[in-house]
Amino acid sequence: MMDAREMRPLEGVLWMLGSGLSFVGVTGLVRWLGTDLPTAQSAFLRFAFGVMFLLPTMAPMLRAGFAPGALRLFALRGVVHTAAVLCWFYAMARLPVAEVTAIGYLNPVLVTLGAALFFGEHLALRRILAVGVAILGALVILRPGLREVTDGHLAQVGAAFFFAGSYLFAKRLSGLASAGAIVAMMSLSVTLGLTPLALMVWQPVSLSQLAALAGVAACATSGHYCMTRAFAVAPLTVTQPVTFLQLVWATLLGALVFGEGIDAFVLLGGGVIIAAISYITWREAVLKRQATPAVLATKL
Repeated sequence: MMDAREMRPLEGVLWMLGSGLSFVGVTGLVRWLGTDLPTAQSAFLRFAFGVMFLLPTMAPMLRAGFAPGALRLFALRGVVHTAAVLCWFYAMARLPVAEVTAIGYLNPVLVTLGAALFFGEHLALRRILAVGVAILGALVILRPGLREVTDGHLAQVGAAFFFAGSYLFAKRLSGLASAGAIVAMMSLSVTLGLTPLALMVWQPVSLSQLAALAGVAACATSGHYCMTRAFAVAPLTVTQPVTFLQLVWATLLGALVFGEGIDAFVLLGGGVIIAAISYITWREAVLKRQATPAVLATKL
C-alpha cells in the first residue's frame, strides 16, 4: 500500500495525461497507415521496433533465466497478445479513432470478469452492476440493429477480450518475474508469433511507413512508461478518471486530422464505460482504507 507521504496526486495526473496522449499517438499513426500494409505486417514491424528498443535489457534477463513454469506462461500470453494485436490493428485501420478508443475501455471490465472466473476473486454486487453498466455503454457505442456493425467493430471487441486475457496472464506472471521481464518477453513472443504471418503477406515498405511504425513503437513504450510512473506516485482513484480524456484527444484527432465526424453516442458510451471503471476503482480504494486500521491494530 502506498504511503500517504509518498503520494503526489498532481504528478500522477500529469503522468497519466502523458500516457493518454502517447496512446492516442499510437492510434493516430496506425490510422494514418490505414490499409496500405497488411495487418500482420504492420503489427510485426511495430513489435520488431519495440524489441529493438528493449534489446539492451534482454541479454541479462535471458542469462538470468526464469522461474519454473514462467516460460510456458510467457508463450501462452504471447499467443493471446498476438491475436489481440492483430484484431486491434485490423480495427484501427477501418474505424474512427474515437470508436476504437471507446470500445477499448472494455478491457479493464473484462479483466474484472476474468479475475473472478479464473482466479476465484470475489465478484461483489458492485462489480456485477459496474460490469452491466459497462456492457450497456458498449451497446450505446455499437448500436446493433440501429446501424451496421462492421467487421472492424467485431475485431475491436475481439481485441478487448484478447487484451483482457493477456493482462490476466501478466497478473499470474507478476509473481514469477519482474515487470521489466514481463514487458520484454511479451514484445519478444509477439514478434515471434507475428513473424510467419507477416512473411506470408509481405509487401514492400516505404521509409515513411517504417518511420510511422517506429513512432508507434516509441509512443507505445512512452505510454506504458508514463502509466507506470503515474501508478507509482498516485492512487488509482486519482489517475483512473484521467483516462477518459484519452477519448477526448482521440475524438479531436479524428475530427481535425482525419476529418471524422464527432459521434455523440461514442462519447456517451465511452463515458458510461469509464464511469463504471472509475466506480469500481473508487469502491476498492474505500474498502482498502476501511480495512487498514484493523491491519495496523494487529501490529501495535
